[in-house]
Amino acid sequence: MTKSTTSKDPEDTMAHFDFFKKFKRFNPLEPSMGILGFFLVSLLFISCFYYMDYHTVDRGITWLGFSSIPSSPEAAAANLSVSLGFLDEGGDGCDVFDGNWVWDESYPLYQSQDCPFMDDGFRCTENGRHDSFYTKWRWQPKDCNLPRFDARKMLEKLRNRRVVFVGDSIGRNQWESLLCMLSSAIPNKTSIYEVNGNPITKHSGFLVFKFKDYNCTVEYYRSPFLVGQGRAPSGAPKKVKVTLKVDRIDWTSNKWRDADVLVFNAGHWWNYGKTIREGCYFQEGEEVKMNMSVESAYRRSLETVMDWIGSQVNTSKTYVLFRTYSAVHFRGGDWNSGGGCHLETLPVLGSVPVSDSDSHFKILFDVLTMRSNQSQVMNLGLLKVTNMTLWRKDGHASVYYLGPKAGPASLHRQDCSHWCLPGVPDSWNELLYALLLKRESLGRRNSTTPSQ
Repeated sequence: MTKSTTSKDPEDTMAHFDFFKKFKRFNPLEPSMGILGFFLVSLLFISCFYYMDYHTVDRGITWLGFSSIPSSPEAAAANLSVSLGFLDEGGDGCDVFDGNWVWDESYPLYQSQDCPFMDDGFRCTENGRHDSFYTKWRWQPKDCNLPRFDARKMLEKLRNRRVVFVGDSIGRNQWESLLCMLSSAIPNKTSIYEVNGNPITKHSGFLVFKFKDYNCTVEYYRSPFLVGQGRAPSGAPKKVKVTLKVDRIDWTSNKWRDADVLVFNAGHWWNYGKTIREGCYFQEGEEVKMNMSVESAYRRSLETVMDWIGSQVNTSKTYVLFRTYSAVHFRGGDWNSGGGCHLETLPVLGSVPVSDSDSHFKILFDVLTMRSNQSQVMNLGLLKVTNMTLWRKDGHASVYYLGPKAGPASLHRQDCSHWCLPGVPDSWNELLYALLLKRESLGRRNSTTPSQ
């Protein structure tokens, strides 16, 4: 007869009894080498997740939306060949701004110590930052592959041309990134120079760097609002110190007009703290609009820029682009109230907020949509970096912006707006490179298409 499954073997019963007797005598405060060993092994195991060596990531782990790719050029080429290229005819419908950050051992595209055309404030590695993970991520669209950045090829495309960046200091961040990316192909760095002999400092109103061998210039014009700024008109209230003339383009606009590539950005100065709280109000004509909100003034300024493009810029010659707002990542406060990001060494893992909720992006998009029936808008490009930068809390200068000799800044005065170089802005310029090649390709295709 078979034994019932519910019956218990006497030896099992005895074993359980002995276990409970031992458990009863167990004192959790009593030292035990086994417990100590278990604790140390557990701690080591958990630490591996927080401080995973990037070579492990590189061997093929897909990590919460972030992917790795092979490190060798041959393996990378094989990986790229399986997908559609953005420059291919079938790549026209690919949204290059919809993608993920992927680990790429072949990055960065340059080293900061090899680029003399960079502010000390962006040289994070030279300023004491020890981790380099933030330099190893490459932007990968979901539905196509971007062309690999080729500095010599881009310089050839820019021969006898002008590239102009207009905007705030984040625009300067992108401008310096492009200078470094292009100069990586030039062994003789003395053949690249500022045409007026000015040093590369963050306080200059504008800087024009010439690549002598290609007779091209890469220029930056500081205009954080894109519109004119000046003294308040007579009769204005005393609290009005300066005004933003939202119906007049910035006075340096005559220098931008004939550029071949013109990249605008604005947004980081369009907030209450940098305008109304500082006594900076908004003016139309001779009237100071005391009740105009920052959002309304920003919208009006963008309309002014659009009007200027329509009347002053030949968009058949000049490729005009707007780069959208770049995300900031202050935690525990703002830039002037103790906010920080110095402990961030990896991108956001998992979901991020929907970028369309950002007010700057929405206002820009609304203005473009409203003007969509006007010819100048049809030829504008949009560098939509807002969403891709939301992931990159790891890429900011944080406390590493004072220069190599000064050491890290105070934890209470961090920079979680600007980006380390090499770093995130390089990806914006890779996208700019791809869009320029695409525009040229479409132009050739349209010129060879027989008219109906």
